[in-house]
Amino acid sequence: MTAHFQTPSGRSRARALPVPFDGAPGLNNAITDVAGVSVGYQTLVHGDGPRVVGEGPVRTGVTAILPRPRAMLHVPCFAGSYSLNGNGELTGLAWVEESGQVQWPITITNTHSCGVARDATIKWAKRNCPQAAYDWLLPVAGETCDAELNDIDGFHVTDTDVFAAIDAATDGPIEQGSVGGGTGMICYDFKGGSGSASRIASVEGQSYTVGVFVQANFGIRRELRIAGQPVGKHMPGGEVRSKPAGSIIAVLATDAPLLPHQVKRLARRIPLGIARTGTISHDGSGDIFIAFSTVEPAGEGALLTTPFLRNDSLDPLFEAAVQATEEAIVDSMVANATMTGCDGTTVYSIDHAVLSDLLSRGLY
Repeated sequence: MTAHFQTPSGRSRARALPVPFDGAPGLNNAITDVAGVSVGYQTLVHGDGPRVVGEGPVRTGVTAILPRPRAMLHVPCFAGSYSLNGNGELTGLAWVEESGQVQWPITITNTHSCGVARDATIKWAKRNCPQAAYDWLLPVAGETCDAELNDIDGFHVTDTDVFAAIDAATDGPIEQGSVGGGTGMICYDFKGGSGSASRIASVEGQSYTVGVFVQANFGIRRELRIAGQPVGKHMPGGEVRSKPAGSIIAVLATDAPLLPHQVKRLARRIPLGIARTGTISHDGSGDIFIAFSTVEPAGEGALLTTPFLRNDSLDPLFEAAVQATEEAIVDSMVANATMTGCDGTTVYSIDHAVLSDLLSRGLY
C-alpha cells in the first residue's frame, strides 16, 4: 500500500528503506485509520538569519487531532492519560483523569504557544459547534520546545493558525515530518517532528485498530535504536542539541470498546514503544500521553450502556500500542528533511542510505 511507504507529498517513510517493523498496519498506517479521527496542520516557516525576537526566523506550527467527526465533537470519548516524565504540558488532564473522558480538538504546538492553542480551541468550538455555545470547555493542548530553530519568544502562533489547523483536519493519509506543531522539532539530534502509525489487533477473532500520533522532540544521538539496532552511535556528526532535553507528546486512538481505566492502560504502554527507540526519558524531557476510545455508549438520559473488553483480553491492544508508537517516532525522522532556522542553526535529516546500510549489516 502506497501510504505505508510514502507520505502524501512523496517523502519516504521508514518501511520504504526498508526498516522492519512488527505488526500489521492499517490502510494508511496512521492514527486516521481509526474511523472518525482526523488530523490537520498549520505550518509556519518564514525568515532566515539571526534571531530577532518577534520577527523570526519562524519554524513552528499547530497540529490538530479531532477525536470524532466535526458534528460529533461534543460527544465525549472515554479517555486516560499518563505522564512518564512531567517536564512539559498537556492541558486539561486533571478533568480527563477525573471524568475518564475527552472531547473537542486536541492540539499540539510549541512550548510558548500552548496557551494560545488551548484558548483558540475554545473560541473555535464556540463558533463552530452549537453544542458548545452554553458549555464550559477544558480542551487538551500539548507542547514541545522548538527554541533551537524557531523564534519561540516571538509568539508567532495565533488564533487564526489554530483555527486553520482544526479546519484542515482530514482522514486518510497524513503528512509527516516537519509539519504542524512538529515543524521545528529535533529527535535524537536528527530533524524530528510529527509522526504517526497504526496497527490492527485481533481479540478473539474481532479486529480493532490502534493509531498513534507523536510530536517527537527528544533523545540524544548515541541513544537512538531503530529495529533494535544501536544506529545512533554509528551515525555521528551534525548534532545540535547533544543534551538531555526535549519532549514527546503522544496521542493514541482506538476503536476498541474500552472503559476509561482500560484506555489509560493503553496510554501507559506508549513509553514501551518510545523505549524501543533508545531514550531513557531524561529529566529535561516532557513525555506525556493521552489515549481515547471512539466507541460511544448507548442510551439516553442518566443511564447509558457500553460494551467493553475483558481486562485479560487486552494484550493484543497493548502490543499494537507499543508497535505503533515505535514506528511513529521513526517516521518522524525518516519522512523529514534538513532544516535551517534561527542564527543559521541547521538540523540534519537522518541519512536514508546510511541507515539502510547499517540495518543490513547488523550492529552490536
